[in-house]
Amino acid sequence: MTRRAVADREDVLGVLMLAPSLAYVILLVGVPFFLAILLSFSNATAGSLRFEWAGFGNYGAILGDPIFQRALRNSVVVTVGSQALVVVLATAAAQVFRATFRGKRFARFILLLPWAVPVSLAAIAWTWIFDSTFSVINWTLKAAGLLHGWLYWLGDPALALVAIIIVQAWRILPFATVIVLAGLASIPQEIVEAAIVDGAGFWRRLFQVELPLLLPVVTVAVLFGVVYTATDLGVVYILTGGGPANTTHVLPTLAFQRGILGADLGQGAAIAVFLLPFLIVVAVAMLRLARRAEVGAR
Repeated sequence: MTRRAVADREDVLGVLMLAPSLAYVILLVGVPFFLAILLSFSNATAGSLRFEWAGFGNYGAILGDPIFQRALRNSVVVTVGSQALVVVLATAAAQVFRATFRGKRFARFILLLPWAVPVSLAAIAWTWIFDSTFSVINWTLKAAGLLHGWLYWLGDPALALVAIIIVQAWRILPFATVIVLAGLASIPQEIVEAAIVDGAGFWRRLFQVELPLLLPVVTVAVLFGVVYTATDLGVVYILTGGGPANTTHVLPTLAFQRGILGADLGQGAAIAVFLLPFLIVVAVAMLRLARRAEVGAR
């Protein structure tokens, strides 16, 4: 088949152009995912070539494990809490960046820094910010007279979860703000002007006009945030390592602890795979919500 013939056949040309991307996804995502499912039904351990079929034994073991139950609960709390915070802050930041003010470009640059900084480096910096002795937050609150005791951010389970939520929200905020800002720019100006003519103030325009029209865009931003947060290992592992006493584990860190550090590949794979149905359900539900909101807006 000559080059001209290939260029004239869109079906063949499309397959050829998609082939490298498909091969990349299959090799780096599909194959490891298939191996993880296979390992989750085995008693495989690190350092051994032994592979024995275990059926649903690994899943039964983790479902009855209090540490796994807490890690699952923590995953939900961190994901929901961080994304709720992101939605509020991203909407507020997008409203600010719609306005014209001096230093706007520099402010945008500062906003995008969390998205550009490597996760490991950012988490190390936040570890210092939440340090039990040199915490910038504690010293600032104490200097302002708002703190009379001392907050051990990474030593108290509840405060450690709050710290993780803050860092995850900080990491996703730039991406969500850009998406919401693009959504605001796509709202027809005639609708906003009509609301102003009808006497709607800022808050009424925001909650009754702009936010309903932004719902499909915000849903997509939250969906990406949920996937990034629920599957993230680096932030929790660097900040707390799952401590104190395994109270801040999320599913990725617990899977790493059991599968890699504990050498139980079967149980680690089962914990990692357990996250898949949850993400599929969330993704389908949020995409349907976005679709309905888009149809309703029309």
